[in-house]
Amino acid sequence: MLRINLALQGGGAHGAFTWGVLERLLEEPEIEIAGISGTSAGALNAAALKMGLIEGGKVGAVDNLARLWGRVSALGDLRVARWLSAAFPMTTAMAEAMAANMPVSPAAMAAQVYTPYAWGPFWQNPLNEVVARFDFTRICAKQGPDLFISATNVRSGKIRVFAGDEISPAVLLASACLPTVFQAVELRDPATGRQEVFWDGGYSGNPALFPLYQPHLPDDIVIVSINPLRREDLPVTPVEIQNRINEISFNSALLGELRAVNFVKRLLAEGRMPQGTMKDLNVHVIADDALMNELDASSKLTPAPGMIARLREAGQQAAARFLRQHRQDLGQRSSVDLRGLFG
Repeated sequence: MLRINLALQGGGAHGAFTWGVLERLLEEPEIEIAGISGTSAGALNAAALKMGLIEGGKVGAVDNLARLWGRVSALGDLRVARWLSAAFPMTTAMAEAMAANMPVSPAAMAAQVYTPYAWGPFWQNPLNEVVARFDFTRICAKQGPDLFISATNVRSGKIRVFAGDEISPAVLLASACLPTVFQAVELRDPATGRQEVFWDGGYSGNPALFPLYQPHLPDDIVIVSINPLRREDLPVTPVEIQNRINEISFNSALLGELRAVNFVKRLLAEGRMPQGTMKDLNVHVIADDALMNELDASSKLTPAPGMIARLREAGQQAAARFLRQHRQDLGQRSSVDLRGLFG
């Protein structure tokens, strides 16, 4: 049995790529998922995956992920309030027409001027109806893979990792709280009794790897990446520039952790650290940067069924390629050249 940990990135509707990856991995009878760290869309995927595994094994997980993305694809544009689009259905149609015929995104421009707090008490998080359908008795259960969900504390700027009974609907909403689109999520800190506010976990860990370093978890971490590290084209429009800034910031924490992993591996290999002092992790990445370079930033907030299907298929294909090329590396060595990554 090949025991692995999964680290699932966030990226809005592009998280459907992760859905496809997970489907393909779940087809492998010899692969066991021992731990999952998820952020934002990765947190939703992680919760649906664990819930499904406990409900019905790998078949249950496949079914539950399909239900999750069926609900997400039915939401429409996440930037348009559900109550507003229901009352005024032309709002969404007009936004789509403007986006198709203007050189820049009206929604992206509006994000520089308007705030989700402008709606006051009328504002509703469109993801509420998605997470409300989860069974948290299974998501928080001790059996099944260990689950870790990350969010960013707005006041301190630090990452907060939730696990076990700490995970709730509000925690998943906090992990996926893009501040230009959603209002911050308040959560009580049991240590201080204070109400803290949280934004998307991608700002401080996309995803966080360190929860997966625990001794009882396997040494292999498979990162499902949906934010490209590299873009060849220079961003020149305001929207392109902002999108690339977000990608760089959302990848910075992950790169920092990978630098630390590379440093520890080098010390162990050179005998400058006793074996067993730190985990000698095997790092793997499943990605399709070519596809992600094709998609624009606005598509992360518009889970259109056609795009969701395309991303799912791409994820399945990427996972199949990874298994063909690197199955033999699982449990043995990293399939990512960490030194080359930082060269």
